[in-house]
Amino acid sequence: MLKRSTMACLLILFLPAAVPAQTPLKEAFKKDFRIGAALNPGYFTETDAVGTALVKQHFNAITPENDMKWERIHPRPDAGPAGYNFENADKYVAFGEKNGMFIIGHCLVWHSQVPRWVFQNAEGKPLDRAGLLQRMREHILTVVGRYKGRVNGWDVVNEALNEDGTMRKSPWFDIIGDDYIARAFEYAHEADPQAELYYNDYNLEYEAKRNGAIELVKKLKQQGIKITAIGTQSHDKMDRPTAQQIEDSLNAFKALGVKVVVTELDVDVLPAVTRQPTADVSARAEATPNSNPYTSGLPDDMQKALAKRYAEIFAVFLKHKDLITRVTFWGVTDRYSWLNNFPAAGRTNYPLLFDREGKPKPAFDAVMQEAKAVK
Repeated sequence: MLKRSTMACLLILFLPAAVPAQTPLKEAFKKDFRIGAALNPGYFTETDAVGTALVKQHFNAITPENDMKWERIHPRPDAGPAGYNFENADKYVAFGEKNGMFIIGHCLVWHSQVPRWVFQNAEGKPLDRAGLLQRMREHILTVVGRYKGRVNGWDVVNEALNEDGTMRKSPWFDIIGDDYIARAFEYAHEADPQAELYYNDYNLEYEAKRNGAIELVKKLKQQGIKITAIGTQSHDKMDRPTAQQIEDSLNAFKALGVKVVVTELDVDVLPAVTRQPTADVSARAEATPNSNPYTSGLPDDMQKALAKRYAEIFAVFLKHKDLITRVTFWGVTDRYSWLNNFPAAGRTNYPLLFDREGKPKPAFDAVMQEAKAVK
């Protein structure tokens, strides 16, 4: 009869592993930059066993996909406990602390996913400048203050620029003016002086928008306002931005004297359904059979092309590892990527390093090879 310890060893040997025993991404890049992932509730509540195991194994920084956005964390027009819902945000932060991760708060001021009441007075009319500034400050001090010393960095302002680099005409801009960004950073610093503070946007690899971001950061720095890093989202396509455009962007930001964080990396493998590349969540398009060609899986030639694309992107990132402090993927597995439904709903996309079952793709191996190449 087998001893209990021998039986236990045999059971462990033949049990299917939830996560293959690859070298963790965070270990491969530990001398370069943090490796992060955006989390949905299934991961930080640990109800998605495979996804949670991947997060714990591979990532040392986390960002909440939605659970710290205004509509989730402050859904009702009340400055007291009745107005806020911290349940999921508390679980997210606790998960990060439990696993020794660098915790990001996302995001404090954005034109999207904000309840309509935020910009209205008690009569439902547009709030005035003083009223909206007061509401912004109360929200930031409450949210950042709750997690002071626990959340390491905040996406303070998200997507404030148009594609030509001018200021987006959002309710924040229309009511307060262009200094709403400076005030948001001031309030975040007031709430937690030690936290890193980021301006976050997409398409910063394109010259016009990049120049707008540069001017914005220069203005903040001239006013003595703390900004730790520019967050470049890097929602990339298979053929754009080019490696040279990525490099040009990083070189331009380096001259500003601020660090860079790659905040929302993924690679869209599907045919374009909009004229211009965008990550604006309001963008909508109709799916067609031609725009959704890989419903049964990604063919080998596309797997190889995606791997090559990720290798190209990471080669540039590693070249600038003195500037970049974090690279965060917007998601963990293809199954739950937002790109399955953006900008056309119901498509089957493959933008991340792990497939729908949580298995590493050739793109994972390509990224790991880039890490080894610079050692």
